[in-house]
Amino acid sequence: MNNIYMTLFVIVLALTGLSGNAATRQQMRFHCEKDTAEINTLLQWGLKSGKTDPNALVSFYAHELLGRPYVAHTLDQTGNDEFLVIDVDEFDCTTFVETLYALARTTMSGHFSWRDYAANLENLRYRRGVLDGYASRLHYISEWAVDNISRGNIVEVSGDLPASKAEVKTINFMTTHRDLYPQLSDSATCAKLRNFEIGYRNHKFEYVRKNMVGVKDVKNALLEGDIVGLVTKIEGLDVSHMGIIVKDEKGDNYLLDASASAGKVQVEPLALPKYLEKVKTCTGLRVFRIVKQ
Repeated sequence: MNNIYMTLFVIVLALTGLSGNAATRQQMRFHCEKDTAEINTLLQWGLKSGKTDPNALVSFYAHELLGRPYVAHTLDQTGNDEFLVIDVDEFDCTTFVETLYALARTTMSGHFSWRDYAANLENLRYRRGVLDGYASRLHYISEWAVDNISRGNIVEVSGDLPASKAEVKTINFMTTHRDLYPQLSDSATCAKLRNFEIGYRNHKFEYVRKNMVGVKDVKNALLEGDIVGLVTKIEGLDVSHMGIIVKDEKGDNYLLDASASAGKVQVEPLALPKYLEKVKTCTGLRVFRIVKQ
């Protein structure tokens, strides 16, 4: 690329809000050809809403996506290459939360371009915000939290909530269940991921016990639009499901999520304490909020 074209390329990146490390168009994979237009439309709605608070934007976009189908393994890809998967038509629980983050963050910046959305999605999903293979994806919520908190994307408030407690756990589910992840059949990729898991041996994190979620002080401390992760008893795993908090007219908390059992994005019919009771492997909640930059 000669100097003139390189200069033009840098200018385009600056105008679109992308950094030099952002995934190229060739590194992106869309669910369908209408996704870029759909993202732009959603962002325009968000800007027109006049909402600027991160939690309010998360809740706004979550309600716009109600009813869209739940589809598992939406990030799984064939071959050894990792692509930035962009899909606003179907979700698993994690990609639903990632989508809400990227939509809210883009709106907060005053932009309504799918390219800005893509840059924000990559920034959240990958270690240090850069796509660099399957092992660079932030697969565990604990590492997702540490990495994104360190870069000012989110804040965790779990330890600030009433009735919180600490847990120490070794997080290594993926490499100890390698057969469940086709990409880990590649020894080099598995070794890279195992190397990152080493940093999460005896990892300490705080959460709110599920039997305390219905207590008045905890109930009131949870905010509409909070991102929550369900802490799990499963060995080697920290969080097994994600969603956001929404409130009814009485101020009771509910989980809005991409639900595998319902097969769609929905507000769970049971209030949050009752819902958590039914999830036998769940021990409590971790709570995150987007930082307003």
